[in-house]
Amino acid sequence: MLDPFEIRVLAVLAEKEALTPDNYPLSLNALTNGCNQLSSRDPVMSLSEDTVLDVLQRLVQKRLATEVRQAGARVVKYEHRMRMKWSLEQDKLAVLVILMLRGIQTAGEIRARCGRLHDFASVGDVEQALQFLVDKYPPLVARLARAPGTKEARYAHLLSGEEIVEQQETAASFSGSVAQPARQDRVAQLEDEMAQLRNEIESLKTMFDEFRRQFE
Repeated sequence: MLDPFEIRVLAVLAEKEALTPDNYPLSLNALTNGCNQLSSRDPVMSLSEDTVLDVLQRLVQKRLATEVRQAGARVVKYEHRMRMKWSLEQDKLAVLVILMLRGIQTAGEIRARCGRLHDFASVGDVEQALQFLVDKYPPLVARLARAPGTKEARYAHLLSGEEIVEQQETAASFSGSVAQPARQDRVAQLEDEMAQLRNEIESLKTMFDEFRRQFE
C-alpha cells in the first residue's frame, strides 16, 4: 500500500516523463514543484523538499523509483519504475496516473484530462485500458457505482487500499450529485488545456532555475 505522498510523488514522476521529457529524470526541486502545483491536482498539496526526499527514499526501497546520477552532473535526479514494476503499456499507465493525480473519475473525464500522457481515440479505448487495470492481479483500479443522476461508472486506483477508496467514493458522490455530466466533461477538458499551459510555464521556470544554479 502507498500513502498519499507516495502516490503524489510517483504520479508526478510519470506525468513529467510524458509532458517534459527533456527535463526527465527530475531533480528534487522540479519534483517538489510538480507535487505542489495548483492545477491538475486533487488534493492540492504543499510538500517540502525534505518531505519529498523522504518519500523518494521509501519508493526506492519499494523498487518503485530509482536515483539517476548523470555523468558530470552535480544534482541527483529521480525516475519512476511503475511501467516495469506492474508491466504497463503507456495507455494503461496514463490512465493510472490520472487517477492518482485527480482521484475518482469517469472514463470520459479521464480521456479529457489525459492530454499529452496518451491520446485516446475514444472513451471506449479508455474503458478498455481501465478494464485491463481492473482485471489485473492484484487489481490496480476498481470500478465504482454510478453517482446519483449520472450514467457513467466511476473508477478509482487501489494503490492506497479499498478503505481509502470507499472514503473517496463517499466524498465524490456528494460533490458529483450537484453537477451535470456534460458540464463535468467540458470543465475537465478546459482544466486539461489550462494544465498543459501551466506545465509548459513550470517547465521553463524549472529549466531557468537549474541553469541559474550552475553559476551560484
